[in-house]
Amino acid sequence: MNSPDTPLPYARGPVLGAAFGCLIVLAPMALSAHSFQAFFSLGGLVIVVGGVIAVAFMSFQAEDVHDALGAVGAMLREPHSDHDALHGDMLDIIRWARLGNTRGMRELGTSLDAEGIDDPFVKYGLNMVLSGYTQEDLRSMMETAAEAGYERESAPADVLRAMASHAPAFGMVGTLVGMVAMLGSLTDNISSIGSTLAVSFLSTLYGVVSARMIYIPAASRLQQDVDVRHFRHQMVTEGMVMLVANESPSRIQDRLNGFLRPEARDYLDVLASPSVAGARQDFTLRTDKARTAQSRHLRAVSQ
Repeated sequence: MNSPDTPLPYARGPVLGAAFGCLIVLAPMALSAHSFQAFFSLGGLVIVVGGVIAVAFMSFQAEDVHDALGAVGAMLREPHSDHDALHGDMLDIIRWARLGNTRGMRELGTSLDAEGIDDPFVKYGLNMVLSGYTQEDLRSMMETAAEAGYERESAPADVLRAMASHAPAFGMVGTLVGMVAMLGSLTDNISSIGSTLAVSFLSTLYGVVSARMIYIPAASRLQQDVDVRHFRHQMVTEGMVMLVANESPSRIQDRLNGFLRPEARDYLDVLASPSVAGARQDFTLRTDKARTAQSRHLRAVSQ
C-alpha cells in the first residue's frame, strides 16, 4: 500500500485520455484559426480560474480546497489504492493469525513492534486487537474509524464537483464583462467588433472545458481512490475481528477471499479436485451418522 505522500508514476490510461481530449479540443482550433493566440485571453483565464478558486475557499475549508487542487495534479498518476493490493493485506492478516495462534498475542505484539506498521488504519486495528477488546467492540470502533475516514477523504471530491459546477457560470461572467466592455467602447468604427466579441466568448469556452476536462475527471479519480480505500478498510476490519476470535489462518483466508476479485482468490478449489471433494463428502457423511447415532443413544437413555 502506497503512502499518500509517496510520489507515484503516471498512469497510462489517464495520460492517454488527457492527450486524446486535448487533441480533440485543439484540432478544431488549429483548423479554424491562423494561430492559437486567437484562443488565448488572459482576462478570461483570470476570471474563470480565479473566480472558481475564490468561491471554493468561500464554501469549503481551506484544507479541503488544498487537497482538491492537489488531486488535480495527481489525476494523471497511479492511484494510491487498488483492488489488486488487497491480496497482500490478506496475506499479512493470515501471517499475524498464524503467529498469534502459535506464539500468543504477546509475541504477536513484539513481532509487530519490530516489524513496524506504517498504515494508520491497520496500526489502529492491531492496537485494538492487542488491547483485549471483544469482537463486537472492535468491529464497532473500526467501522466508526472507517466511516469517519471515508467522510473526510470524500470532502475534496465534493470541492472538485462544486468547482465543476461554478466554472461555466464564471465563464458566462467573463463573457458578460467582455460584452459590457465592448459596448461601452463602441464607436462608429465597427471593424474591431468581431475580434473583441470573439475574445469575450473565450471565457465561456474556458469554463466549459475546465469543468469537463479538469474538475470532473479529477473528482471521479479521487472518489474512486477513496472508495477503494474504504473497501479495503472493510476487509481489514473483518480480518481484525477474526484475529480477536482466534480463528484459524485457513478460516480467515476463506473469509477474506470473498473481498478479492474472483481471479485473485487463493483457496482450495474442491470442485476442481474430485479426490478432495470426495474425501470432504465422506467426512461429512461420517459426521452426520455419528450425530444420528448419538441422538438415538440419548433418546434411549432418557426413556
